Amino acid sequence: MSASERDVPAAQPRVVAGVSMRELLASCAAAEAVSRPPREPAPRTTEPMEVRRQEAA
Repeated sequence: MSASERDVPAAQPRVVAGVSMRELLASCAAAEAVSRPPREPAPRTTEPMEVRRQEAA
């Protein structure tokens, strides 16, 4: 164990200076948004394809 590790009690969490909670939460939200696969597009209609073809003709 180095001298600096002995000086810091184990119960205290280490704080990274310069990062606010807002920035941390925003980065987590951004990472989650880009890590999800894209959703399938919503269907335009619930009618079967053959019914739509007959209506279009």
